[in-house]
Amino acid sequence: ILRVLVEERMVKIETGTKRYTLDVGVLALAHSVVENNPFSERLQDALDRLSEKWDVTTIGVKVSGVEDLVVLALARSRGPFRLYVEVGGRFPALTSATGRLVAAYAELSDAELGKHFKQLNWDNAPDFDTWRKEVRSVQKKGFAIDRGNYMGGITVLAVPVVNPQKRLSHALVAIGVSDQLTKERMQALTSDLLQEAQAPS
Repeated sequence: ILRVLVEERMVKIETGTKRYTLDVGVLALAHSVVENNPFSERLQDALDRLSEKWDVTTIGVKVSGVEDLVVLALARSRGPFRLYVEVGGRFPALTSATGRLVAAYAELSDAELGKHFKQLNWDNAPDFDTWRKEVRSVQKKGFAIDRGNYMGGITVLAVPVVNPQKRLSHALVAIGVSDQLTKERMQALTSDLLQEAQAPS
């Protein structure tokens, strides 16, 4: 098996140690998996539209538990703000607005949430009680917002995409400069994002 993996450039033999490590073929395989994911294919046009209309960066992510999220689709804003994230990239599942979504659907106790919360990195961390209240309000409101907690001066809006069993499978995310996202613009953007999330749900 290892000989075949070496031939396919999935692994390589380290000189002198005879140990196997991952090689560049894994990158091509991962890129192919992400590109051929039906979720990203269906949503790329929607993300492009939203990004163009509202001048925000839009992202489609796969939720796999409470550890991390995987970026499946991405449309960058035209503005000066640039988020350094790529398709296939991973980031902590419980951070920012997406974290509030994940926590709301994860059915964790307050003690478990508190344990995970302590491990998160924020620019301006909310206190746990405030964060927990925001988590609890997610299912009632149908979306989550992070106003400058995760990244100072940046607002993150996240809406859930649920599977037929009503479990969170993906999320749609919009990221923009807080000063440009007035209350009225946020309401309209939220409405658009929720509408786009209905199709894959």
